[in-house]
Amino acid sequence: MDYRSSDSAAGADTAMSVHIPGPRAEERLPDTVTSAVKIVIVGGFGVGKTTMVGSVSEIRPLTTEETMTQAGIGVDDNYGSETKTATTVAMDFGRIGITEELVLYLFGTPGQERFWFLWNGLFEGALGAVVLVDTRRLEVSFDVIGRLEERGVPFVIANNTFPDGPSYPTEELRTALDLDPLVPIVECDVRRRASSREVLLTLMRFLHEMALHHA
Repeated sequence: MDYRSSDSAAGADTAMSVHIPGPRAEERLPDTVTSAVKIVIVGGFGVGKTTMVGSVSEIRPLTTEETMTQAGIGVDDNYGSETKTATTVAMDFGRIGITEELVLYLFGTPGQERFWFLWNGLFEGALGAVVLVDTRRLEVSFDVIGRLEERGVPFVIANNTFPDGPSYPTEELRTALDLDPLVPIVECDVRRRASSREVLLTLMRFLHEMALHHA
């Protein structure tokens, strides 16, 4: 005759009583939200993408950082970020509400060239992008900008100010990056939430202006 042992029955009861926690109250999407937009945060290695997502996200950000090892020497360019001990290997993810009805989903891309194959998937469905630049090494931004232009993704330039970074007039920076005259350039400190939020608002205003122009 088939029967359940007391051990198996107890195990079943235990399994049934396991509580799987849902999202924390502050992480639940507000009922007022009617629109969500995907935004990508891009830039070279060590320009502040993970910091920006972390500083501005209203939910606990998802990161895919791994400890940097000796294997990266000669492969990853860490100029200007010699104290950096971890690096993004897939993406960073966060969320911020712009209005009661609109939220932005933020996807930070890995900066090392060897992980650029992931970018195509992260760019898919993105309405716009923030390109973080470091004036100490503007050349790492050239390929980033080129990829966005090839895919037709609108973007703004956010100059993340470092203490030892040279300061350039806006138009000089525009010329150095070979930008269209309409592309906004804004200075920021990605460690500060208000500064990072203003960058995102600048992007949303730019996207709104483009939509009106093409209407």
